[in-house]
Parts: sequence; C-alpha cells; structure tokens
Amino acid sequence: MKQLLGVPAFARLWVAAFFGETAEWMLQVALPVYVFQRTGSAASTALSIVLGLLPAVLLSPVAGVVADRWNRRAVLFGVCCGLAVVALPLLAEPGIAVVYAVMAAQAALASVFEPTRNALVPELVGVEEVTGANGLMSVNGSVARLAGGWAGGALLGFGGLADVITGYLIVLVVAAGLLAKPFRRVSAPMPAAAPEPVVQAWLDGLRELTHNRRLWRTGLAVVLTSLAQGMFLVLFVVFVLQVLGGSEADAGLLRGVQAVGGLAAGFAIATVARRVAPARLLGWGSIVLGLVSAVIWNLALATTALGVYVGLFVLVGAPGVVVGAGVLSEIQSAVAPERAGRVLSTTFAVMATFSTLGALAAGTLVATTGPAVLLDVQAGVYVLAGVLVLVRKTRRITRFGDVGETVVATVEGCRTSSPPATST
Repeated sequence: MKQLLGVPAFARLWVAAFFGETAEWMLQVALPVYVFQRTGSAASTALSIVLGLLPAVLLSPVAGVVADRWNRRAVLFGVCCGLAVVALPLLAEPGIAVVYAVMAAQAALASVFEPTRNALVPELVGVEEVTGANGLMSVNGSVARLAGGWAGGALLGFGGLADVITGYLIVLVVAAGLLAKPFRRVSAPMPAAAPEPVVQAWLDGLRELTHNRRLWRTGLAVVLTSLAQGMFLVLFVVFVLQVLGGSEADAGLLRGVQAVGGLAAGFAIATVARRVAPARLLGWGSIVLGLVSAVIWNLALATTALGVYVGLFVLVGAPGVVVGAGVLSEIQSAVAPERAGRVLSTTFAVMATFSTLGALAAGTLVATTGPAVLLDVQAGVYVLAGVLVLVRKTRRITRFGDVGETVVATVEGCRTSSPPATST
C-alpha cells in the first residue's frame, strides 16, 4: 500500500477519487429522500433510482470511446466540472421535474467517469500493480460511502437541499483541482488510433468482453452477480421491514455498516492480497458473499436481534468489495490499454442492465413466492457465479499444420498455458 501511495500520480488520483465519490454519495442519499419528501410516492422515488441506472446502459458506447480516445485525466477533470454545472439548478428549491433532469444528467456524466478512471489506473501504476491499486480505490469507496451518505442526509435534514448542493459543489471543486494538473505515467498511453465510428468502437469492446478467452467467464460472473445485487436492492428492504420487523432507520444502518467490512477488505487487497490472481478474488469473493448472505437470510428463524445483523452486515461488506476489485483487475490486466475504456464502460452497462432486471424480477415475484425463497435464490446466484469462475476447464486445441498434435489448455482462474487472445 505504501509503495502505491508513493507514486505521486496515483496518490493524487486516489485522493481525487475519494472526493468525487463522496460528492456522488451525498446526492445518492439526499435526492431520493428529497423526492419522497416532496411527493410522498414510492413510485416517484423508484423512478429517480432508475434514472441513475439507465444512462450507464444507454451511453456506454459513447462513454467507452471517450475514455479510450481522449486524454483520460482531462476527461475526469471535465466530468467534475460538468457535474458541478448541472447541479446548480438544485440550489433554488427545484420542482420534481428539475430534480429528475439533474439526476439524469449527473448519471450520464458519471457513466463516463467510472470507465475513464479505471482505465487510467494501469497507466499510473503498471498492470502488475492493478489489484493493489483497486483495493485502495475500494477503500475510498467505503469511506466515501460513510462520509458522503452521512453528509448528504445530515445536510438535507438540518439545512435543506440547498445546503446539500453547496457542500457537494465544494467537494467537487477539490476533486477537480486535484485533476487539473497532468499526471506522470508509469506506462505511457497508447498512440491514438485512427478514429472509427462510435458504435463500431463500442461493438469492438463488447466483442473483446465476449470473445476474449480470459474474460468470457468474468463476463458471465458479472451478469450473475449483477442479477443478485438487483434482487438484493428490493429484497433487503422487505427483509428488514417484514422479516426482522425493523424500521427505515434500521435499514439505513444495515446498509451503511457494510462499508466497514468493505474498508477492511480494501486494505487487505491493497497489502497482503495484492498479488492474488484477480479471478481468484472474483471467484472466492462471490462464493463467500453468497454463503454469508445465506446465513443472514436464514438466521431470522433463530433471532431477529438487530445487533446480530449489524455484525453480519459488516462482515458481508468485505466479500462484496473483493468481488468488485476482482472484476476490475481482471479486465484491466487482460485488455489492451487502447480498448480498456470501452470494455469497462460495457461492463458497467451490463451491471446496470442486469441489476435492473434482478430488481424487477424480485419485485414481481416476492408477492407470490414470499421473500424467503427469493432470498435463498439470491444467495445461490452469488455462489454459482464464483464456482463458474473457479472451476477448472480443460479442452483440446488442434494446431493447424500439425495433424494429430494437440495442446491441452487448462484454464484455472486467470492463468492459461497459452496466452489470452488479447493481453497487455
């Protein structure tokens, strides 16, 4: 960890990312609450959440190509400035339509920020250090979730939306200031390729994700874990309010304390586990996440004491961060730098799409099946994703020109006896 933070460019990106994510969490917490306060409608609040997911799906072709075609540090700086500008209308007691428009614009800009930032990391630390770097980035995410979520709720409660936006703008200015100066890269950016149509460039990135021998199972795991996460978004509320008999405050507490486990996991990945193969992080993280989730969902048969679940939700936050770090590290180390942005943006679009499908499925089925069955299915999907990543698969490949000669390729996590179709 000390070695990574000793790289000035990465240290500056790391701090900038913390302020950027803190600002994002301020609005993620405050705006849905503001919408509910103004409308009293759960459907209107749900619409605000959907507006935070759709841009990642609809704009992934543009976001990925922007991340690959332009200077990534400049893109991040521009996004921070854009986020500040589009938030300005919220300073004056806006109507719900204005809030929706701002949320959609914010989500659109954020859909560019994530793939660009993650594609920049290997340039600053080198491909061999991306796992540790992602661990440190996840530490940021956990602390930002605690700080930004608390600040957004507190400022909204004590001063109103204008105070939230004022604090949001101050935090964004700090992030933009840290990104204003060019970075010194460990790995020089690839020379700019000849421009190609945006859709074609995005399709090339999608083809990379689905045809790269090293990444296809990673992509399948992303689909399954995203479905499970989408189911969780709906079933968690039902579990806390109906199964545990808790309150809205209890639900907020249990969601928040997951960041504590995530913080510990992030430090572990950045230090003792930074040399672990990314596929192993993804696989074992998914399995542990599913198993701990199953314990949580079924423990209600024995106890509904809130303190017990606080401890368990702290615990379950750790494998969630491990899964995320495994996905990012696997893509960053398997994809050529000039295509990393579009592959990452496609990955985030897949996550948003299948999270939405999982949420819709859970919301539709829970009334007929009850939460117990769906909760166990949700946990099982995580375990299945981990098994598919870790399982050993042996196949025979016949070399052209050498009749009868075969090469046995064994895939174990991210290691193969022959190199992946595309590597950095």
